[in-house]
Amino acid sequence: MTQEIGDVDSLVRKRIRALRVAQGWSLEELAARANLSQSSLSRIENGQRRLALDQLVILARALDTTLDQLVETATDDVVTSPTIDGAHGSMRWPVKGHPGMIVVRQRMTQPPPDNPARMRAHAGREWLVVLSGTAILMLGHRRFRLETNQAAEFPTMMPHDIGAEGGPCEILGIFDRDARRGHQRDDGDSDSPANRE
Repeated sequence: MTQEIGDVDSLVRKRIRALRVAQGWSLEELAARANLSQSSLSRIENGQRRLALDQLVILARALDTTLDQLVETATDDVVTSPTIDGAHGSMRWPVKGHPGMIVVRQRMTQPPPDNPARMRAHAGREWLVVLSGTAILMLGHRRFRLETNQAAEFPTMMPHDIGAEGGPCEILGIFDRDARRGHQRDDGDSDSPANRE
């Protein structure tokens, strides 16, 4: 039992440091954000100071994560299988640790509508990458051509739609909670992008 506590303790300290470094913050910057002294934070990261729950809560908030994510040890559910939606030619995966976020893989054959009135707008952000073929992303009155391996990210408050050009294309999209809800309302419970086969 003591070994397990020590392992979790070490893991949490490594995560604190890794998250700080990933943000590009110095000890001084994170200490200021967490209202700790720089020396206290240094001792926490180096294992020279006991981890206190109240400090972990403050550090999690300062690092833009949750206490659960900071201390979680379970790795049983690393692999996720997709939910397949044959009617819309898509597969969906939830993003663990980020409730409401979803990854969608979809094959499209139709071009997007030229009529902005048919495009949707809703809260949220979307990110997509073209896996194969050529996709056309319509954002308001602008038209973007995306080739294989090109990506796009945009706020979904801009009227938008996506489709294929010159044959089928396959995309992988990431939807935040608000974008996912917007597509569910528009499509009657489908998480897939606007254009369908």
